[in-house]
Formats: sequence, structure tokens, C-alpha cells
Amino acid sequence: MRALVTGGGGFLGRTIVEQLRAVGDDVRILARGRYPEVEALGVECISGDLADPQTAKRAVDGVDVVFHVAAKTGVWGKRGDFVHSNITATEVLLAAMRASGTTRLVYTSSPSVIFDGHDHVNATADELPYPKSYLAHYPQTKAAAEQLVLAANGPDLATVALRPHLIWGARDPWLLPRVIARHRAGRLRIVGDGGNQVSLSYVENAAAGHLQAARALSPEAACAGRAFFINDPDPVALWPWINAVFREIGLPPLTRTVPYGLARALGAVAEGIWAVLGRQDDPPMTRFVAAQLATSHTYSIQPAIEAFGYAPPVTAEEGLLRMFRAWKTDLQG
Repeated sequence: MRALVTGGGGFLGRTIVEQLRAVGDDVRILARGRYPEVEALGVECISGDLADPQTAKRAVDGVDVVFHVAAKTGVWGKRGDFVHSNITATEVLLAAMRASGTTRLVYTSSPSVIFDGHDHVNATADELPYPKSYLAHYPQTKAAAEQLVLAANGPDLATVALRPHLIWGARDPWLLPRVIARHRAGRLRIVGDGGNQVSLSYVENAAAGHLQAARALSPEAACAGRAFFINDPDPVALWPWINAVFREIGLPPLTRTVPYGLARALGAVAEGIWAVLGRQDDPPMTRFVAAQLATSHTYSIQPAIEAFGYAPPVTAEEGLLRMFRAWKTDLQG
């Protein structure tokens, strides 16, 4: 197939590109920057803003399927920037796909679109509604974009939304590097009682789920017009898992704790200060981050298995070995 991957130079997007090229698919990416290492894979690269209709038209021309991975992420920033990158860009992409006759769209969503601050245990997408309010612009705008994508599903355009949770792996630029940096700086705390369980998504598994969904997708497919969690099969105890990572790289275990209520209150204060000062960098704590770190959020992949044959190819143990091996190689190189 001929595929477009928006955000194809990023962490998940690049892995999707690599897996597509590994089986001989033609790939084009759309990204804001240039990625020579991706171009070296034999990939056509278009630089530009997806929210620009002419750029979107050029990007979708002649492709069979679109993997819409690009998004503005983060827990802080101007709402307008999130709306532009997450909602407007998705609206423009859908319009371009309809005009070009592109028939399949796999949208990278996030479990944060249904996060309501409470524990979720082995939950499915069908049983969790969108909350009435959100604690950050990112989940709110991702939820709006997800709803646009699912509403667009029909006879001429089949769509599906995938929700990988806490993507990790060797090239992770965000999750583990920030946790490690905060621990080294003495600024990390266990939030709550430390007993919360979470689902994680090894990046190669998340990418494989996108390809599996794309190949199954059609207007009549069981996955069409629906959202699915595609995390690794077994949840982990969050803080022991993080401490295992620390141990592997020679850092002491994290033992310091802060009550959830206090962390949430500090987050609210920090958000207020950052808003008054007009700062765009992330506050040291937010209400959203406090809730994410203190609660359990585990999700069932059974619906994805049944609807499109989701089959994570890499075990969590093998994923850790690959990540640590790559980190060691980078340090030595």
C-alpha cells in the first residue's frame, strides 16, 4: 500500500514508517521539519503545516491510507496552539482525504481523551465516556479530534482511532527522559500511595497495532468507526517499574512520596502562577500530572484483538532489553 504518516519523523511515527518500509510499502511523511534519517529509508518527505489546506492536499495525493500521528502534546501551553495542531489540522486532513478519495484513516489518539481523574481498571473504550471537563488542553483537543475522525467514518472513508498508553522505548524523547532527569535533579516524588497500576505501550507494539488496524480497515470492518486501546497486554505497578529502570541505569530507587491531595493542590497553585506570568514552559506540577501519577489506568486490548487482530509482537521483557541495549550503545558511541 502507499501510506502517508503525519508526524513521521517523531517517536511513534518513525517506528510506523520503519515497519511499513520493512514490508515494502511506499511511504510519504508530512512533518514540520526535515528528517534525513527517515528519508534514507526511501521515504518521500513533505515539510509543512498540516493545517494548511494546500499542504494537506499535496500530502494525501495518491495515497491509500493515512496514519495521522502528528499532534501537539504536553501538559501546558496556549490553547490556540493545541486547537490549531490537533483539531484544525485534523479537520483540514479529513477534507483533503475526502477530496482526494483516500479511503482509510488510522488516527493516533490517547487514553487521556477519556481520563476523568479516577481509577480505570481493565477498561474498554466502549465503556468509558468522554468526561465533561478536562484538566489540560491536550486531552480536550485530542478528544475533539478523535470525535471528528470517528464521525467521518462511512462508505467512502473508513476510520479508526487507536489509543496507545504511555509509549516507551529506546528513542523515547519525552516520557522516561523527563522522569530520569527529574529524579537526577531530586525533583521527582511518588504521588499517592505508590500502589497504582498502569498499562504501558512499547513503541514497536504500538506501531504494529497501527499497521494491523490499517490492513483490516474497510467500511464493513469490525473496527471501523471505533476507538481501541492498544497497550501491552499486562499492566505494571508504575513506581516499581520506574525504579527498575532507575536501577538498570545506576540510579538509586525513588522512595520519597507526596500525598495525592497535596500534589494536586500544588499543581493548581503552579498553574495559577504560570497563567499569571504567561509562561509557556511546563509547571513543576499540574493537576493533570498529579492525577495521572496517582491513579490506576489499565486498559483491555481484547476488543482490539477481536476487531482487527491486534497482536503485540514484542514482549515487555524483550522491549526493556532492547531499550537498555540501545541506551548503552548511545552512551558508548
